[in-house]
Amino acid sequence: MEARIVGWGHTRFGVQDGVSLEALIQQAAAEAMATAGVAPGDIDAIWLGHFNNGMVPDAFAASLVLGLDEALRFTPATRVENACASGSAAVYAARNAIRAGDARCVLVVGVEKMTELDTLGVTAALAGASYAIEEAGVSFPQIFGRVAAGYFQAFGDQSETLARIAVKNHTNALNNPLAHMQREVSFDFCNEVSSKNPMIAAPLRLTDCSLISDGAAALVMVADEMTADFDRAVGFRAAVQMNDFLPMSRRDMTELTAARRTFDAAYRVAGITIDDLDLAEVHDCFTIAELMIYEAMGLAEKGKGARLVAEGATARGGRLPVNLSGGLKAKGHPVGATGVSMHVLAAQQVAGQAGGVQLNGAELACVFNMGGSGVANYCSILEAVR
Repeated sequence: MEARIVGWGHTRFGVQDGVSLEALIQQAAAEAMATAGVAPGDIDAIWLGHFNNGMVPDAFAASLVLGLDEALRFTPATRVENACASGSAAVYAARNAIRAGDARCVLVVGVEKMTELDTLGVTAALAGASYAIEEAGVSFPQIFGRVAAGYFQAFGDQSETLARIAVKNHTNALNNPLAHMQREVSFDFCNEVSSKNPMIAAPLRLTDCSLISDGAAALVMVADEMTADFDRAVGFRAAVQMNDFLPMSRRDMTELTAARRTFDAAYRVAGITIDDLDLAEVHDCFTIAELMIYEAMGLAEKGKGARLVAEGATARGGRLPVNLSGGLKAKGHPVGATGVSMHVLAAQQVAGQAGGVQLNGAELACVFNMGGSGVANYCSILEAVR
């Protein structure tokens, strides 16, 4: 038995003042069930992707979705956490339950409420996804600043390339009404250090960093034997997870080794090459991450990803459009929601229902969600089957 995505929901990402974690969860869940055309009583089990680590006091949030409808009472609900890949971890856990025959109709929600803390508080919470023994006191901008510095040392200064990636993703977000930041930015603004674009963790500037966002996304998945009951269905050609060592000291940080192996395995499972993909949603927590993901996914050789950006290969209309949604950089990055959001947006693309961000003729979409500094890696290949 295999799982099919038959419905989705997605709140706007951004600063959601006065909107609780529970409200975000229930808004996305209700939309997903309505889109699928399933009733709350049809749901066999629920998975919630939620990182938290002190960003909100709700440390036991899995059952918050049950308050949406009396018919959801007593439904098994489980919270899943795997750093910034918590959403994909929830998607995969739900899919595995269907494949095992333990459930036939499931609900997956990813959520994060980040803006109740100030920037320093959020930074400290996210730092919990690093290796405390060696990396204590180092923020994630500083971690990826170190990654960028090492990459620059090995392959030359890539500051202009990173600025162009930021511009691309902000341009894409202009077509996404759910994006946190729908604002056009110029190359000169992104490339120059200024009072409005300060250096955050050299060589990364503010425009190289993803946004602190609130938001939720949700999916309804069913067993493939139920596909005929739904107006749309999106299937997994592949779904591969790999984890690497947590300490950065044990890895070559001029490449995302586990990401590369995850992509390679996903292509093998799907029976495709990268040239068969129509689009990709990838984990641009920082612009350097997107650049290195190009190389991990096989678009360019190690150290040569800048050429893709210069040629426009990853822009709309290019060889492989990347982050048509605006990515984490402009769409936003509510941590636990990100992996579910990526699957929603990729499913909408291959189903031809992505609205303003739709890529004409999209048939095969790649999702790559990453937790920590390249530690937890999830790669899905999605296609419409109905």
